[in-house]
Amino acid sequence: MIPAQEWWSIIEAYGARIWPSQIVFYIFALLLIGWLFFKPSRIQSTFTKLYLTIAFAWNGIMFFLILAKDITGESYGNYCFGSLFIIVSLLFAIDLFRQKMRFSLRASEWRTSFTVGLLVLVFCYPLVGIALGHSSARLIMPGTFPCPTTALGLILLTTAIPRVNKIAYILLLVWAVPFPPLIQLPKYGVYEDAIMFACGIYSLILLVRYWKVKDTGD
Repeated sequence: MIPAQEWWSIIEAYGARIWPSQIVFYIFALLLIGWLFFKPSRIQSTFTKLYLTIAFAWNGIMFFLILAKDITGESYGNYCFGSLFIIVSLLFAIDLFRQKMRFSLRASEWRTSFTVGLLVLVFCYPLVGIALGHSSARLIMPGTFPCPTTALGLILLTTAIPRVNKIAYILLLVWAVPFPPLIQLPKYGVYEDAIMFACGIYSLILLVRYWKVKDTGD
């Protein structure tokens, strides 16, 4: 693993090079979540899956394979992580045609409360960065950075249970649960990623709880 200062330098250089793409992705994510809150529908789900397809492809290709490829040091971890995000992107793309998953907040009251609360936290990623004194280029945002995009994707997948792609779900859990307590927080001081960890634990609990619930279809 590379030193923390080098890690943050890569993040800063990446943020500067993609500006203002992160703002565009952030705004589109906000609009889609607002749409989900007020009028969930098949069309909303389709646009959300299209957004997630693009966002995960961006992270797999632009972040891990091109602009921030040195983030894993001299290892080939960037290819491994890039492949993970590209696979998740492809799974969302496939569902654009299969139309299996549909995002909705129509669940039990406690699930809706947790889902809304965690989605709000996901969009607080850059606010936490500001509170920690990060420069604008170091602000980590959903859509163009892997961790908040993972958190966003996981929480949205929980709203599609039981008609959810479990492969994409598990791949995102592999990223969300072990990395924050083992690497991101203690090694690099990315305290924002406590949000992803919380999303990962919540998503894991729901996956286990509803694993055997049958997909009844439309």
